Amino acid sequence: MTADSRRLRWTVALAAVVGIAAAAVPMPERPGAARSGPTVAERLFRLKVERAALQARANGVARLCLLVPMRIDGLLTDALSAREAAFGGERAVEALPALLRQAYDALEALNDALEDALARPGEGAWTAARVAADHAATSLEALATLDDLPLILQFTPRYVPPRRAAGELTIAPREPEPLPADGALELRSTSRREGEPVEPTVPRYAPVFAAARDEDPAVRIDVVGLHLVSDTGAPTLAIGPWRGEATVAQGRLRFTVPRTAFGSEATRSTFVPALLSLRRDDRIIIFELPLVVLPDRPGSFALDQKVRAAMPDSDTLVSPEILVRAGVGETRAVRRCFDPPAGWHFDKKRRRIVVVERLGWLEDVGDPTMNGGSVDFAPDEEAEQICVVVTARPVTRAARTATIGRFEVTLVRDLPQDRVIRSGVRALDWREAVRVPLDPEAFEWKLHVRLFDDIDRELDGTVPAAMPFLSISRDGDTMILRADAGAEP
Repeated sequence: MTADSRRLRWTVALAAVVGIAAAAVPMPERPGAARSGPTVAERLFRLKVERAALQARANGVARLCLLVPMRIDGLLTDALSAREAAFGGERAVEALPALLRQAYDALEALNDALEDALARPGEGAWTAARVAADHAATSLEALATLDDLPLILQFTPRYVPPRRAAGELTIAPREPEPLPADGALELRSTSRREGEPVEPTVPRYAPVFAAARDEDPAVRIDVVGLHLVSDTGAPTLAIGPWRGEATVAQGRLRFTVPRTAFGSEATRSTFVPALLSLRRDDRIIIFELPLVVLPDRPGSFALDQKVRAAMPDSDTLVSPEILVRAGVGETRAVRRCFDPPAGWHFDKKRRRIVVVERLGWLEDVGDPTMNGGSVDFAPDEEAEQICVVVTARPVTRAARTATIGRFEVTLVRDLPQDRVIRSGVRALDWREAVRVPLDPEAFEWKLHVRLFDDIDRELDGTVPAAMPFLSISRDGDTMILRADAGAEP
């Protein structure tokens, strides 16, 4: 082997050893690189998409029963989003501090519970969602010990009250306009301008001295949290086209929002997001505050009352025939008493005696004239009885006799019969209580209530009773239904 070949072999062997050693030495990790599982940015994006989908699927029942869990879901989602930049969006969630990992897990569990409650609504699913919301709220409060970034713990109100001035049609009395001189009638157009919004109208009579419209009071929104105010800018709230700055009072942010900023639907409740912008250093952190806006008209109801009345019923009773025989020259009488059938009573004004037959024999020769017997009502009968005396009496001492008699009477009873008194479908009103007369003879009632066009309840039993946004009381023989925007669940 020459010297050149030996040097070549040593060079190849050395390169192989260096390559193996290089493969065994780990490469330095790039700062913020993902280790395993989804990154913070990916998980936050999915959580925000899930939140938007849950709110979009929520109907009136969900907005009533699941509003608190949905609000906690939104607050925790935005709190984690505010901390994305501080802990790196490219990091894996598993690499975050324990408090943040627990918060992500609690938020995932809450989203799953809300998804199940929307897919299979019921008291069990709603309770599970509330339990998951309690765990998420605990994780939300625990974030306060992690850093000094903004954190919203709660905000009010939950429900925005309905509009007072809901486009009512006020019918005011006025003098008729005089006819033109030529007596011709003229039709005047009252068409609206293009682009002018159309509001639902509810006919309501208003006398001349009453105001045509009421001004809706402003809605006050209070936000409670930590590190919400900074020196770089005042917090602002945006609802639709409206935008306003906060007033800081007693450690909370306060906004006074005109009612017109929320809008409203005629019969359905709606979700309206209020976007809170907080400036921190060189970036803006946004929190979404979902509010439920109550409709202009609360709903409708129908009352069914079941009344039991005694309806007269009658029948005719024909008594059994009574036979009395008397020997030659004998007089015999038989007294029989009868009770009415169960549940009936005799109408003694409508009864009569029936002499079926009088038989007589004289020396075994039939002769009815030999029988001077009778069939009579007994004078000593009880009030609820009918007694009959049948007598066989010969006209001569040599005759023998037999008398057959009975009676007929009208039976009377009070037959209980149930009937339903229906109120028909009637509208509820936020501004006025509705009074419904109750029948004094009613022994059962059912109240069917439809709120916000998709929340149905059936109440039965005794008043007073209550349900969200509706109180039910009784004043004598009147049921009072009062729709109350402040009677939150």
